[in-house]
Amino acid sequence: MFSKVLVANRGEIAVRVMRACRELGIQTVAVYSEADRHALHAKYADEAYLIGEPPPAKSYLNIEAILDAAEKSGADAVHPGYGFLAENPEFVRACESMGITFIGPSSRAVELMGSKIEARRCMQRAGVPVVPGSEGEVRDAEEAREVAERIGYPVVLKASAGGGGIGMKVVRSEQELEHAMDSARSVARSAFGDATLFMEKFLEKPRHIEFQVLADGRGKTLHLNERECSIQRRHQKLIEECPSPVVTEEMRERVGELAVRAARYIKYTNAGTVEFIYSEGNFYFLEMNTRLQVEHPVTERTTGIDIVKEQIRIAAGEGIELEQEDVKLFGHAIECRINAEDPLNDFAPCPGRITRYRSPGGPGIRIDSGVRMGYTIPPYYDPMISKLIAWGRCREEAIARMERALTEYIITGVKTNIPFHRAVMRCEAFRRGELSTNFIEEHRVLERVPEVMREDEQRLKRLAEAFRDDKKVAAIATAVSMYIEERKRSA
Repeated sequence: MFSKVLVANRGEIAVRVMRACRELGIQTVAVYSEADRHALHAKYADEAYLIGEPPPAKSYLNIEAILDAAEKSGADAVHPGYGFLAENPEFVRACESMGITFIGPSSRAVELMGSKIEARRCMQRAGVPVVPGSEGEVRDAEEAREVAERIGYPVVLKASAGGGGIGMKVVRSEQELEHAMDSARSVARSAFGDATLFMEKFLEKPRHIEFQVLADGRGKTLHLNERECSIQRRHQKLIEECPSPVVTEEMRERVGELAVRAARYIKYTNAGTVEFIYSEGNFYFLEMNTRLQVEHPVTERTTGIDIVKEQIRIAAGEGIELEQEDVKLFGHAIECRINAEDPLNDFAPCPGRITRYRSPGGPGIRIDSGVRMGYTIPPYYDPMISKLIAWGRCREEAIARMERALTEYIITGVKTNIPFHRAVMRCEAFRRGELSTNFIEEHRVLERVPEVMREDEQRLKRLAEAFRDDKKVAAIATAVSMYIEERKRSA
């Protein structure tokens, strides 16, 4: 087992990995930018190293600075978390060349799955269904027209090197095609330094369902059930749950076997996620994320398996002790990503100082967070504040607990998407499990957010009034009134 692990990340995921290390008796090393000098992850670790200026390119994407910190600290392994360098094969190779264990898959697997075109080809050879589309790159408008005519409109153009929906363009007619190609190519070149595009059939109301896999270096690969990740904005997930409301036991077994087959075909090791699009009864391979996922807690909560610890054990050369039949489902879990963003302004990031912070608790509630009261959310990184996870014996109980926890969550000084999450939880379509990647638009969720915000304000006013005449709790009334005023200012 490792003696010291450097976590090449920040925020809640850095703290999450460090907690797992601490439980395993492993010392931890944090890296931080100048903007994160007082961040929780930098304080939580056993030791911490400044690696550069706030922009990611000068800090959390600076391979040389991170590995210099690893060398100075004597770390014998690096955990990348997710984002930043987590799926960068150059970083994996750099760790390997220094004799530092990368807690994740091989550079070959990362590189292979990093190209969406190569990933599609791999899955086709492995016998995993893919969405109908081009065989490889579409080089010009004429070739794109031929593919579109073969598979039928609407189609979607995607960047081979892309992710998170960046550069995706939906094309509904031949007249739109050439302009869409120019636009998608330009975005891809700017975002990824690679303008290569491919084309797929656009599925109108799909669900996004993924399978968590684990694979050790001894030939064992298994899946840890599925997660539903259909509620998204700009192709980025906001709410995830396990199990999926639409997946039956038969489907779970069948598609889980496809996920395992995909991982085995590329000789994958460590934790990874095989993502599928589900439409009209069919599952199609979307991509493979060669890292830990943001939404891993819902799988942990419903299986009892600590995925981060498994990652560390596998990287240390240990085998997976579980068999596939040992992986069970216990209840239902939902995760809401709590972000500093304004849902009424196209989810625009809202960095700033958190003036009050009180997280919820009680039965079935888990919080993964990297902030505290007084912390300033920097403008340079993803504005995630925390992940709020609610577990229940059934989906209905998990939803009820999430609703209750969201009403308990107090964050002031910055706008958050908590009212959005509350609006989703009370939506009847969500309660029925009728989900798709178009859920927010289809069910006009954002129109419900102002109503939720007004209800919150009225509830807090009533609470303040109830306390106002009681001298013993006058201080509480004053605090509540201050909170209401602060919410108005931050809104």
